Parts: sequence; C-alpha cells; structure tokens
Amino acid sequence: MKQKGEFKIKLSERQNLIIEIIEENEPITGEAIAEKLGLTRATLRPDLAVLSMCGLIDAKPKVGYFSADKKQTKYVFEKLSAIKVSEIKSVPVNVTESTSVYDAIVTIFLENVGTLFVVEDEALKGVVSRKDLLKAAMGGGDLNTIPVGIVMTRMPKIIYCTEDESMFDAVEKIIENEVDCVPIVTSLPDGKLKAVGRVSKTNITKVILEISK
Repeated sequence: MKQKGEFKIKLSERQNLIIEIIEENEPITGEAIAEKLGLTRATLRPDLAVLSMCGLIDAKPKVGYFSADKKQTKYVFEKLSAIKVSEIKSVPVNVTESTSVYDAIVTIFLENVGTLFVVEDEALKGVVSRKDLLKAAMGGGDLNTIPVGIVMTRMPKIIYCTEDESMFDAVEKIIENEVDCVPIVTSLPDGKLKAVGRVSKTNITKVILEISK
C-alpha cells in the first residue's frame, strides 16, 4: 500500500495504514479495520478518534468509516498542525493540595471547568478532574475534610503540552490518554513546571467548528 505523503510527518504509521484501509474498503467498520491490522477494536479506538476529530476520516452509525473529502481533509489537517496551543489556551483554574474535595467541587461548578490544577509556589503538583471528585464523593466520608491531594493525579503522571506544541498534538494527547483537558506548561528556574494555561475538548471543538465553517 502506498503512503499518504501529506500526512506521514505527523501521523503514526498505524494511522496512515488506517486511512489507506478505509480508502480501499469504504465503508468499513472499526471491527473490520482491526481485523485487517491484526489488532483489537479497543486498541484502534484512540487512532480512529484522532483521525475523526481532525477531519481525516468520517463515520456514519451502522455504516462504518469512509474517506473524508481530500481537499477539506488537507485543509483541516494543515490548520490543526499550524495552530499552537498557546493561541487557544484558556486561563488555568488552580487549587492547593489542602483544598477540600467539597471546595474543589464548588470551584468546578463556579468556574465551569472540568479539571482543576493543583499548585504549590507556582509549581504544578497535580490535576484533579470531575471524575476524581465524583469517586471521592461516592466513597463516603466528610468531603469538607478530604483534601484534593489525596485524590489528584500527581507528577510525573500528568499529561501536558508545552506552548510550542500544536493543537493536533493536544488532540492526540487528550484522546489517547482519555482526559478532558491538558495543562499548558512552561519551566520554572528550578526545573519544575508551571501551568500557564489549559486546553480542553471544548477549546478544540470550537476551533474545529470555526475551521469547518
């Protein structure tokens, strides 16, 4: 099978193969694509999600995947690769490790965000999502006495982007790691990371909508 030269710089080999399989067999189901690659449908899910979100492939329920319009595909792909996350980032919403789960839940609702960043002396220590807070609430106990430091995801397990990365990079990280938001970071003098922004699925969807228009 021939390589799609215009995408190979940014797409993985497997993603290029997925596009080629779809072009040669459209419409084709996710299960059929997985079978041709000798993989499970679950393994392919992040790749298919990235390709769909970026407009490289299309899908119809009960029909399968098919090729997107090539001119539109190339346009959307180039736009996503050219936009830096620093151009679309939102203001980060921060708390400290000692902030209670209750106060974190209130902050989530008041600020209308899905993820809070946990900081100490400007350094990013962790992230706490709605899912983390829901788990804590379901676990019982007094939410006013449980600090977010107990339920947060800590460094170095935090998925993040630097300001020079593209929106396409953010899309890949969000989908592959099944998170709603990634912090945009810069380095502090001591080598620790500072969150200077955030990019969420909402930020990305708004940009894709504008590009599509």
